[in-house]
Amino acid sequence: MNHRTEVVPPPTFTPSGRHGHRKPKQFGAGARRALVLAMAVPVASVALVGPSVFAADGNTTATNPDTAPDTNEGLDSADQAIAANLNTRVLDERLGGNVSGVVLDAESDGTVWDHNSATALMPASNTKLATATAALTVLGPNHRFKTNVVYGDGTLTLVGGGDRTLTSADLGEMAKDAVAGLKAAGLTGVKVAVDDSLFPEPTLAPGWNDGYYPDSVAPVRALVVDGHGVNDTSINAGQVFAKQLAADGITVDGEVTRRTAGITDVPVARHKSAKLSDIIHHMIKVSDNNIAETLLRMTALRAGQPATFEGGTAVVRDVLSRRYGVSLENFEMYDGSGLSRANRIPARTLAEILDLLTEKRYEHRLSSIRDGLPVAGEAGSTLGPEWGRFDDANSQCALGKVHAKTGTLTGAIALSGLTQGKDGRWKVFSFVENGSTADGSAIKDAMDGLAATVNGCRA
Repeated sequence: MNHRTEVVPPPTFTPSGRHGHRKPKQFGAGARRALVLAMAVPVASVALVGPSVFAADGNTTATNPDTAPDTNEGLDSADQAIAANLNTRVLDERLGGNVSGVVLDAESDGTVWDHNSATALMPASNTKLATATAALTVLGPNHRFKTNVVYGDGTLTLVGGGDRTLTSADLGEMAKDAVAGLKAAGLTGVKVAVDDSLFPEPTLAPGWNDGYYPDSVAPVRALVVDGHGVNDTSINAGQVFAKQLAADGITVDGEVTRRTAGITDVPVARHKSAKLSDIIHHMIKVSDNNIAETLLRMTALRAGQPATFEGGTAVVRDVLSRRYGVSLENFEMYDGSGLSRANRIPARTLAEILDLLTEKRYEHRLSSIRDGLPVAGEAGSTLGPEWGRFDDANSQCALGKVHAKTGTLTGAIALSGLTQGKDGRWKVFSFVENGSTADGSAIKDAMDGLAATVNGCRA
């Protein structure tokens, strides 16, 4: 689009003041969640043994108006209008026949609308909601990642610490510190190496293919600079560092190599990243795959698990179920970014994760996810006009009013988030479709229309 769209400033979001245990969502006649949350278990030492103590014991009922019983009992008129309109609009042929969705009222924890919400579909980048929740819970919102430079055996070694936001400017500052130390010691020449042993050798996740590298995601290593999309981000970072040393008058001998830093190596420089909360905010806003995969590994390490896809996703599952009581029925997660075509997450589970963001007791820990959600019409986000979102007659009325995480893969489009209904109450929604043969932009337009319906502007 060539024209600018004026975005209505989003309303102030105030988390609910609920205390104690979360109320179970009413996902069908038999579905109940256990009422006990393991709040006293230190998350940093998550025990990954045995099945979760939380489980849902029932399936949801689709709200196909031709077959479903009346599920609007107890809803106010505004919510009844949302449910009725969604019953019609979910049948939009652009969405295809494999659609899952749910709408919750954040204040009452009641279900406004449910359509196959227990069906596990490919969630694409909505997976990042689970990754971010686990990272903030295990590492903490104030956590900072450290990159070090050490000296030993005539070599400066750049040691990766899992900072996916490291920049050339950051390396430049470390180079200046290192050069000052070298010159003080009377040294004018040095070898340069990188140590990225914090993570094991990169592998493909289940559901990935070689075609993802390096554009959709780079091989996951513990060292990278400027988010470079290259196959060996560690050596690349070392080369940038070596050039900066040379520019400051130090002779770099030979090529950049790999080396594991020794315990007798002398620290000469260190950089700390921004706080994790800031990194999560950015990751959610632009849907950064590389940050998500790095955070998955750093979360695993903090919880005492291997820095692998398997270790990271095991921690995510444990945090969601044990710490928060989120249902993991039919939940399958194989990476942190949502690129895996093997991932399966029900709309119900995505909505439960988002519902955590409406609870005051989690405000400090998880608010960066909520604040990072793209806003309908927000330039620079994945719901911006440059992506053709919320730009047709059925959704423009929701500009500035819908906060949602997008998800897009071939054959899978998702949109899950928060918006205020006509009654002024915050609604949590999740819509996921798989397999539609319509044009991708048309599917997204239909999805945006569903979110606008939840906002009530189409009612």
